[in-house]
Amino acid sequence: MKVITEAILRVELRNSQPEVFYIPEGKILSPAGREYLQQRKIKIEKGSPQPAPAAPLEKPAAPTAPAELKAKYIDYDSGAFFNEKPEHMTQLYGNYLIPKDHPRIYFRGKLDSLQSLIVLSQASISEKGNRRRLIDDLGGILNILREMMRCDVLNEEFKNATILGLTHEQLRERSHNPMKFYKIKQMLLPDYTMGVEYAMLNQIRSAVRETEVAATMAFKEGTKYTRQDIIQELNRLSSAMHIMMCMYLGGEYGP
Repeated sequence: MKVITEAILRVELRNSQPEVFYIPEGKILSPAGREYLQQRKIKIEKGSPQPAPAAPLEKPAAPTAPAELKAKYIDYDSGAFFNEKPEHMTQLYGNYLIPKDHPRIYFRGKLDSLQSLIVLSQASISEKGNRRRLIDDLGGILNILREMMRCDVLNEEFKNATILGLTHEQLRERSHNPMKFYKIKQMLLPDYTMGVEYAMLNQIRSAVRETEVAATMAFKEGTKYTRQDIIQELNRLSSAMHIMMCMYLGGEYGP
């Protein structure tokens, strides 16, 4: 069965904005294609366009539920239907399935590992002494990552205005000029003499960068990137971790 993909629709509709897109007999619309049409506010109907009758003859029958509402599971990429979930597949969101080695699932694994690393670091720091502010700042980063995971799983837009109480512009300014704000040299390479807690912060920073790369791979569709909300926030979290490292060396988390 022929699948109508987002790429096909972009070519077909690049110079037009129809009110309705009709799915021809014997073809199916991929989930990504459906999202593309919905974003452009184009209605979706099955079959060929029919001329309107001169006058209504009778009350039309109730519309038939789309096939995807009847299917238990749907292959996100191909639009194929399943009554049972194949072992090699997992849920992307709703009843849409993708393979377990899909870049979207790899990204979620990285996001999950990053959260685990922060929790472990918080526990270790808590055992070693009283650095409540450091633990709380890590908790703020953790909450952002958890909300990011929730929005990805539910296919919702991710929104966040501040990190560490700083706007995105303030993050950029402090990350690019740590000497001005923290009396710390720019691009100071980590060293074991800086302490275990500093090394933990550096490990979290590098894990954020890895997660950002995984997100970029996961949300690449052809030559464009979707979910810029998630990709951009991970970039800002990387800057936030750099700032926390500067704050640590500057004594803002205690002696």
